[in-house]
Amino acid sequence: MNFLTILRRVFKAPDLRKKVLLTVFLLLVFRIIAHIPVPGIDTERLKSFFSQNQYLGLLDVFSGGSLTRFSIAAMGVNPYINATIIVQLLTMIVPKLEEISKDGERGRHQMNQYMRYLTVPLAAIQAFGLILLFKSPSAAIFTNLTTFDTIQIILTLTVTSIILMWIGELITESGIGNGISLLIFAGIVGRIPIELRNLAVSFSATNLMPLIILTTLTLASIFLVVIVNEGQRQIPVTYAKRIRGNRMYGGANTHIPLKVNTAGVIPIIFALSIMSFPTLIANFFTSAKSDWLRSVAAFVVKAFDPASLLYYAIYFVLVIGFTYFYTLITFNPVDVADNLKKQGGFIPGIRPGQATVAYLSKILNRITLAGALFLGAIAVLPFVIQSTTKINSIVGGTSLLILVSVILETMRQMEAQLIMRDYEHFLER
Repeated sequence: MNFLTILRRVFKAPDLRKKVLLTVFLLLVFRIIAHIPVPGIDTERLKSFFSQNQYLGLLDVFSGGSLTRFSIAAMGVNPYINATIIVQLLTMIVPKLEEISKDGERGRHQMNQYMRYLTVPLAAIQAFGLILLFKSPSAAIFTNLTTFDTIQIILTLTVTSIILMWIGELITESGIGNGISLLIFAGIVGRIPIELRNLAVSFSATNLMPLIILTTLTLASIFLVVIVNEGQRQIPVTYAKRIRGNRMYGGANTHIPLKVNTAGVIPIIFALSIMSFPTLIANFFTSAKSDWLRSVAAFVVKAFDPASLLYYAIYFVLVIGFTYFYTLITFNPVDVADNLKKQGGFIPGIRPGQATVAYLSKILNRITLAGALFLGAIAVLPFVIQSTTKINSIVGGTSLLILVSVILETMRQMEAQLIMRDYEHFLER
């Protein structure tokens, strides 16, 4: 079922049409909020500062361009994303949280509450950190900022992040698709017309060939993202037959789907955070009074220059490492093997227990390598495009991955809604 067919059938169903219209309305509200500015900002210095800091550029992707304008939605849903990642990692470490997460719907609701509670202090801390960064001598974006102004900005940014979190959850519950992902998607899409305009303004006959190369690389990247995102290894599973009373249970054949890109975009976020952290700290000390401190800060800034080949080489390696790390967190072969054993399931030709763990680990390592190399290539894609064409990419590798993933996931959800609706009508006959 193609996209246009799905969309046409969705709008024919009144209940699904309401969900789609509600989703579109809430996304428009988000875009309006994203254009309400915070007063007292030197916009020219802000743009100049962002062009020199890649980590803030990634945060700007998730805020939909609000950070470069420093609107009241400057932090977007970043605090909620950070809270989600922290809670997921703590779930693997803290036995109590792991127990709660496995408690069905009740456990999922409680974990979501923890994420919401954690979002509030993270939003306040991040807002205060942005103000400190923008007040530093290397940025000097804020002018004549009083204590009252600082508190007011922190409260405004924090409350707006909570509102955006609520909008995202409202879309998830009453609309179509994952709300937080769609907010990020809307932010990225909102930047594309501006990038296209800038590209059209700079167009000339001399850069026609680079533009063709840029278009070809972008289309090829979209094709590869779709292929890898949808790619999976299906491991066959057979459930033994069991007789209880006069009935026979089990005997079914199914499979365990192992996605090539299990980790999604998370490894890129982790790696970019690690790579940008030294530069972020060093920028505070580039104007220090101590000569040796200024020298060290200048060395760190130069060593971690996003325009250098060394930066992207280290970046590529870190993405691969974090892909393995996050994949092992989200898919634990020991837990899967134990669950199969308890339910009477086994992989044909593989003994239950430790042999199943070894087999799953072997398969997981192989497909994770392909996914890690893919994510690494996507991460360094802007550097490759700029080096080849001397033109900035309209949509970066991370943004491209998010766009394709959100579109595919939303289409799957709409198709599932249609199938469920058809099935209910079939039962009513």
